[in-house]
Amino acid sequence: MRKRGCLGVLLVAGSLFASAAAAQAYPTKQVRFVVGFPPGGATDVVARLISQRLSDALKQPVVVDNRSGAASNIGAELVATSPKDGHTIFMGTVSLAINRTLYRNLKYDALRDFAAVSQVTSTPFMLVVHPSLPVGNVKQFIALARSRPGELNYASAGSGSGAHLFAEMFRSMTGVKIMHVPYKGAAPATTATLSGETIFMFDNIVTTLPLARAGKLRALGVTTTARSSAAPEIPTIAEVGVPGYDANAWFGVFAPAGTPPAVIKRLHAEIAAIIKLADVRERFLALGGEPVGSAPDEFAAFFRNEVAKWGRVVRESGAQVD
Repeated sequence: MRKRGCLGVLLVAGSLFASAAAAQAYPTKQVRFVVGFPPGGATDVVARLISQRLSDALKQPVVVDNRSGAASNIGAELVATSPKDGHTIFMGTVSLAINRTLYRNLKYDALRDFAAVSQVTSTPFMLVVHPSLPVGNVKQFIALARSRPGELNYASAGSGSGAHLFAEMFRSMTGVKIMHVPYKGAAPATTATLSGETIFMFDNIVTTLPLARAGKLRALGVTTTARSSAAPEIPTIAEVGVPGYDANAWFGVFAPAGTPPAVIKRLHAEIAAIIKLADVRERFLALGGEPVGSAPDEFAAFFRNEVAKWGRVVRESGAQVD
């Protein structure tokens, strides 16, 4: 028994030594930072905001790799099946939590196949409409949608994206009949709404606020329970028409499950330090995002709660993607 106990201690010590050695050597080559959406969208903006500084901190190139499609599932699957060494990381969003219930045949499990590193920021979405739509607030929008059932179409970054499910929650809570038009990413969805091809959308305040302030879109409300510090003049959807409506977007870094704990710790330390930089914080706040920088265990707990929350929304909405 004593020999077995000694062997167990040696194995644990060996594992810890290997993890520490991996962290000390890490990174030994370029780090690929996978984004599951096209360039130009909010996820891409956030990833690029920290990638250069992370490259400086790690002393290796950190290259953003846009692998868009299927509401970020293509990029997520790539990272989930990548070597567990920290050289491939993923900018996860609320879509990663939504997709676990929404998609029937995923080739990865968001809870099993990823290690949480750090939540980077949290931001509201905004309900925005094309300027030609004759509404000025959420109540007027609901009334118009009820008078024209099935006629008002909305763009999203893809089936299962935050934009899709935030709209589904809105539909469920108001009883309006609206038409979903999925695109391959937030950027083309925004282009469609700007052109009038679609009439409204829910999208991240990071990309929609500048367009609303330029008069290219009309902002009706933010999706969180509190108004955004970046745009306090815009009311929440909950306070002006849909009591209890609450949905927020977030961005966080993940690595493949099984990545050495010391590598996860190193990545978190560097990312948290970047988020504390004055210019980075100011940039996030200007974009409407709240800087976070949570520890891996805190982010993991948050992510589990998000999976449960959006699982309920998906089941109640009846939404399903094969």
